[in-house]
Amino acid sequence: MADTPAARAQAEFAHSRSRQRFGLPASPPRAAQGAGCDRCANACRIAAGSLGYCGVRSNREGQVVGGDESAAVQWYHDPLPTNCVADWVCPACGPAGYPTFTDTQGPEYGHANLAVFYEACTFDCLFCQNWHFRQRSLAGGRRSVAELASAVTAETRCICYFGGDPTCQVDHALAAATLAREQYPRRILRICWETNGSMSPPAAEQMAELSLDSGGCVKFDLKAWDDPLHRALCGQSNRRTLENFRRLGQWISRRPDPPLLVASTLMVPGYVDATQVAQIAKFLAGIDPSIPYALLAFHPAFEMGDLPITSRREATDCLAAAQAAGLTRVRIGNIHLLS
Repeated sequence: MADTPAARAQAEFAHSRSRQRFGLPASPPRAAQGAGCDRCANACRIAAGSLGYCGVRSNREGQVVGGDESAAVQWYHDPLPTNCVADWVCPACGPAGYPTFTDTQGPEYGHANLAVFYEACTFDCLFCQNWHFRQRSLAGGRRSVAELASAVTAETRCICYFGGDPTCQVDHALAAATLAREQYPRRILRICWETNGSMSPPAAEQMAELSLDSGGCVKFDLKAWDDPLHRALCGQSNRRTLENFRRLGQWISRRPDPPLLVASTLMVPGYVDATQVAQIAKFLAGIDPSIPYALLAFHPAFEMGDLPITSRREATDCLAAAQAAGLTRVRIGNIHLLS
């Protein structure tokens, strides 16, 4: 995609139109007298009585609220082994982390993952596979930290935060994970994250600390390498994402098994191709060549429903590019979707 004024204007229009359907700000607010939010890279300054870019943070009487003690969130119990993007390197599905973080050398049959879906996001991906959360999050239902922590059962082996993205409501997620582990101090209870990586650096480190200590992982969705392309597809820059990944990359040696950091990229036909993947893989290999990297097939959705499914040729080209960049653990994560 060419980075021209016309292309940028077209992308901005697409994002604005998409967000207008759900009553969301077209861009991160910059009210001169607004209250500042520091939870993510968008750094919103929210006018009194208005919403932040994510739609769950707001300015109430001069204070930014939302996503702390209560959050727009749903959860369910997913039997293990599950289809997590990181399943191939996860203690729930194989020998990784045995015997410290799992008591099996294979799938943890009979146990479950507490899958926690946060209904808000710091990005606005035009290809979002889970875009329906926007309809639910603005309906107003909120759940407390205690409610979420109490959802852990005797069968729960891991808690996976995803969405949307947990970033907007990270205080709620961190508090619930901490409370759950305090309630079950001697149990296997791994904490995992699937995120776009746009959170504040302190939050990224708190997330990683919980995963590091519990045997979980932090999975970053690296959506594109070129910043103009990332802005066109996702509405915002990828700079904070890459900075946070590089920062947490310094922690890899603290626990090589199971891997703390995992990365994935959705191969969007015509946009995120082998050239983009090669650059992302080069970035990852420069941090640690053993970082697991999953390449995911695109399925038409949301505002990009007119695109084709990723082809086998595109996927194999991306796989070869990632391997050529020096990564030693790369795979196509949902090969059954390829056309």
